[in-house]
Amino acid sequence: MECSRLRPEIEFAHRECRNPARLTAFARVFGAACLAAASLLVAGCRLDMHVQPKYLPYDPATFFDDGRSERQPVPGTVARGHLRLDELLYTGKENGVLVDKFPFPITRADLERGRERFNIYCTPCHDYTGSGRGMIVQRGFPPPPSYHIDRLRSAPAGHFFDVITNGLGAMYSYAARVEPEDRWRIVAYIRALQLSQHSKLGDLPASERDNLTRGSAPPAAAHAPGQSQ
Repeated sequence: MECSRLRPEIEFAHRECRNPARLTAFARVFGAACLAAASLLVAGCRLDMHVQPKYLPYDPATFFDDGRSERQPVPGTVARGHLRLDELLYTGKENGVLVDKFPFPITRADLERGRERFNIYCTPCHDYTGSGRGMIVQRGFPPPPSYHIDRLRSAPAGHFFDVITNGLGAMYSYAARVEPEDRWRIVAYIRALQLSQHSKLGDLPASERDNLTRGSAPPAAAHAPGQSQ
């Protein structure tokens, strides 16, 4: 009974599906609905962060007379992190003159750090003693002067800092590789190397002098056979 009552509706649905005009109308309505949905989606995707009204590096510009989009910094502009008011710390100078002083107290830890940085960056040319006979010098590179000559022994500490910062002769600048504080630690270690090659026994603490004198004492004379000791 139920099936017989549904048969007219099923036959009607079949007839409607076979009607080309109604199929076309349905397709149009469905397509319009899809298009409207797609338009809403596209409207929600803004390209403001992708297509920006800006100049890329080296883009030309017609707004400025020189045709460049980049502008020179305003005179006196300081980059973030580069406000270097401590002249001694960043230049090795005071009032424009190289000085023989350090911008902070040098501790044993500073010397250890200076030796580490020196061994990394300086020994290829200056060798581990500062004599200027590093490995690349042995292979033909022009030798740097020894730290132990009178001219460099009497040079102010700021001179070494300035050379590390700006380079000199065949030596290029290490400013991009070594931070200012570490440059001063390297200078302190250079001073230690200079002292190690020109120190006197009286410059050592009493305990160290005793160790050296005991180590350098001549050996006891050998006893002849049968001679009492």
